[in-house]
Order: sequence, then structure tokens, then C-alpha cells
Amino acid sequence: MPPRWPRKPDRRDPAYRRLDDRMNFAMHVAIFAVVNSGLWFFYNLKSVAWAWLPWLTASWLIVLLVHLIYISAIANYAEPETPPKST
Repeated sequence: MPPRWPRKPDRRDPAYRRLDDRMNFAMHVAIFAVVNSGLWFFYNLKSVAWAWLPWLTASWLIVLLVHLIYISAIANYAEPETPPKST
């Protein structure tokens, strides 16, 4: 069952941004797993000479790790400052 958000989703809400970034990361991991497992399956099944496959997997894994570091250590989920309204 998908997660339910208790209020109207708003990108300015820090908790919503954090959840959205983590769900995007989960999708990134899922796509990585599906694509790479399929490629490695056919690589082993057909005994093809795909010299680019280890490089693709390693590069994508590095991108995944950078994504994880960003959402866990770098991303700022503080409340954005609203400029004062001048009347």
C-alpha cells in the first residue's frame, strides 16, 4: 500500500521534500536493480563479450552512491525563508 500523506502535498514542506527525495532514490535503486540484473542475466546466459557492462554497472553504482550521500548528508530540508511582504 502506498504511503499516505496526512495533508495537502506541498513542495515547500520539508517533511514532504524529504519523503519525495527518498522515494525518488528508491525508484533509482529499483531501476538499477532491474536493468543490471537483466543485463547480467543475458550476459551470462548468452556468453556474450560485452566489455562495457562492468563499466556501466560500476558507473551507475557510483551515481547511486552519490545520490544516497546527497539525500542523507547534503540536502537541506529546512523550512524555506519567505520574503517579507511589503505593503
